[in-house]
Amino acid sequence: MTIDSGGATSASAGERAATERLRIARAAQPGYERPFRTRTVDVGGVRFGGDEVVVVAGPCAVESRAQTLTIARACRSAGVRMLRGGAYKPRTSPYSFQGLGRAGLEILAEARAETGLPFVTEVLDPRLVELVASYADMLQIGSRNMQNFPLLAEVGRARKPVLLKRGFGTTVEEWLCSAEHILHAGNTEIVFCERGLRSFDGGPRPRTALDLAGLRRLRELAPFPVLVDPSHVAGSFERVPELAAAGLDAGAHGLLIEVIADGTDRDTVLCDGPHAIEIGVLRRIVERAAAPVREIRV
Repeated sequence: MTIDSGGATSASAGERAATERLRIARAAQPGYERPFRTRTVDVGGVRFGGDEVVVVAGPCAVESRAQTLTIARACRSAGVRMLRGGAYKPRTSPYSFQGLGRAGLEILAEARAETGLPFVTEVLDPRLVELVASYADMLQIGSRNMQNFPLLAEVGRARKPVLLKRGFGTTVEEWLCSAEHILHAGNTEIVFCERGLRSFDGGPRPRTALDLAGLRRLRELAPFPVLVDPSHVAGSFERVPELAAAGLDAGAHGLLIEVIADGTDRDTVLCDGPHAIEIGVLRRIVERAAAPVREIRV
């Protein structure tokens, strides 16, 4: 890996050649050799990788039935196409809220039945894949698990669409190799998600840096849809709209956003309250996302 004059990383010729040999790469995907042409992935009737931007939104964690159903109804009203929510949560501290587990999955299934919105939720452990896949429309591999290779193989065998988040300290090539593990196990229904790289920001809520150059490089190398998660990049709800706009301008096929109900006291939210946006803000983001996916020209 080399550093260009602007400080950005670029792949060496050897790394590029290794990437191009992957089955996930364009060269191995008949009909998608042309740069930036994208395969579509269907999740419960929602089409990722087409001309329309897809906004996926919902609570960081399923905390209760009332909280989740309230947010799901509001998301549907705002024009969201798909629901997100964590039933199992990977937390830095073992004393933090870890999610409701199976009960959370049942609540998400109830929200889907009422609103018609399919949902994506994270799976943390190979032993939980069968259970989570029996409820979810799409399985999420979180940033911390991007290189959990037994888990990647298991979700590949589950044959459910997979949302693969980028690790916050990984290269685009490593991200692609993680997707290769899923594909190697038999699953080609993969959507990538850029959620930022760890930076040297020492502010009160240091988060990550949104790698728009990496997003473009991923789209150049592989013909799969890619989303942007502006919530985890932001660290604060005020920054989410501008980061969402930047991601769409860079050519993202959609957004993954964390939401709280209007008027919620952020201090009472059990997971990621500071960067979750209210429904009014979500509605404005969805309205802006109504424009077609931005074409990338070469």
